[in-house]
Amino acid sequence: MPRRHSRFVRIFGTIVFAIVTVLFAALIVNAFMNGGKPLTTLVPHGKYAQDIQNLIIPVFAIAGIVFVGVMAATLLISWKFREKDDDDPDAFPEQVHGRTALEIGWTILPALILAGVAVGTVITILELNKTPDDAIHVEVTGNQWWWQFKYDVDNDGNFDGPGDITTATEMVIPAGRNIALTTASNDVIHSFWIPGLNGKKDAVPGITSPLNMQADQPGIYRGQCTEFCGLSHANMRMLVRAVSSDDYDRWVANQLDVDHAKQPTDATAQEGRKVWEALCAQCHVINGINGPNSAKPQGSVPLVSGVAPNLTHLMTRGTFAGSIYNLYDDVQSTYSGSNGDNLGSDPTDVAAAGDPGAALYGGPVNVDNVNRTTLEAWLRNPPAMKPMYAKGGRGMPNLGLTEVQIDQLVAFLVTLN
Repeated sequence: MPRRHSRFVRIFGTIVFAIVTVLFAALIVNAFMNGGKPLTTLVPHGKYAQDIQNLIIPVFAIAGIVFVGVMAATLLISWKFREKDDDDPDAFPEQVHGRTALEIGWTILPALILAGVAVGTVITILELNKTPDDAIHVEVTGNQWWWQFKYDVDNDGNFDGPGDITTATEMVIPAGRNIALTTASNDVIHSFWIPGLNGKKDAVPGITSPLNMQADQPGIYRGQCTEFCGLSHANMRMLVRAVSSDDYDRWVANQLDVDHAKQPTDATAQEGRKVWEALCAQCHVINGINGPNSAKPQGSVPLVSGVAPNLTHLMTRGTFAGSIYNLYDDVQSTYSGSNGDNLGSDPTDVAAAGDPGAALYGGPVNVDNVNRTTLEAWLRNPPAMKPMYAKGGRGMPNLGLTEVQIDQLVAFLVTLN
C-alpha cells in the first residue's frame, strides 16, 4: 500500500473513530437524562426499585471501567505499534509467545470481578423476594390486552371471596406499604413491569409468580407489558395509583360497597342500564347487578381469556381501555383519533393520567371533567380505538350502538363511582 494512501486511511479512520466516540458519549448521556421518561428504570420510587438501583450503579461503574480500560489499551496498542513512514511494509513483526504472568492476571481479574457482581446480584435477588408479613396481597392477571387486579382484603388466601375486591386497568396501593403480587395470565404470556417500583415479572398461563412492590410517596406510576402478546401488545399498559394510608382505607371501603348498583334516578341513566344489561352484561361484570351474589348472574363470556374488565366503580379509575385513554380530562388537546374526533390527551403520552378526584373514594363525579368524547368514541367503535381481534374472542367488538344508546350508556356509566 502506498504510504500516502496509508496515511489517508489512518487520518480517515481517526476522524470516523472520533465521530463514533462523540455519538456514543451523547447516547450514553441521553440515556441518563430522565426528564419526560416515565418508564425509566433509573429513577426508583420504592424500596424494591431502589434495591435494583443499588445493584445497577456498581455494576455499571465496573462495566464502565472495564470498557474504558479495554478501549484505552486498544488505542494505545494501535498507536504504539502503528505502521510508521520508515517501516518496511514487507517486514514481518516479531512474534512473541508465552507471557505467563499476563495470562494468569487477565484470567483471575475478570473472575474476581464477576464473582463480586454475582455476590451482589444474589443478595439483591434474595432481598427482592422477601415478603413482609403485613404485605397487602394482590393477584395480577394479564389478559389480551388489559390487566385485572384482585385484592385479598380479608387475608384468607382467597381472592374471590365476598370481602375481596376485583378491579381492572388501575391498581390502587397505600404509599409506604409493601404489596405482594401474584402474577398469572388467562391467555398468552404477558410481562408485568412498573419500572419505578420494581423489575419485570412474566405472567404465564397456568403458573403463578411472586413480585413485591412498594411506593415511597403518593403518585402515579406507569408501566407497560414487555412480553409480546399479540395485536395490541403496545397498548397494554398498567397504572399504579399510590395514595395515603387513610385514602387507601377509604378506597377499599368504597370498593366493597355495592349500593352504587341500585337503579339510577336519572331517566337517561336508567335507559343506559337497560342497554348495558342487554348488550354488555354477557362479558362485563358490575357487582350488585350481575356479579357474584347478584340476582342476575354473569352471562356467557365469548372471550379467549374468559373474562372482561370488571366495571364495578368504573368512575373511580382515571383511565380505561388498557390504561391508554383517560376517563377524566380537563386539558384541551389537538390530538384527533382516526375518525376525526378530538380525544383529549394524546394516548401516546404515558405520563398523563386522568384524575378521578373525589370519585376515587366514592365521592361525586365531576361530570365536567369526564372525557366524554373519548368514552363515546370507544363505545361507538372500540376496534378503531385500539387494535383488537374481537371476532376471534380477543377484545371488545363493535356493538353497532346508536347515538342515543351511546348517550344512555355514558349517562349510566358515570354513575358508577
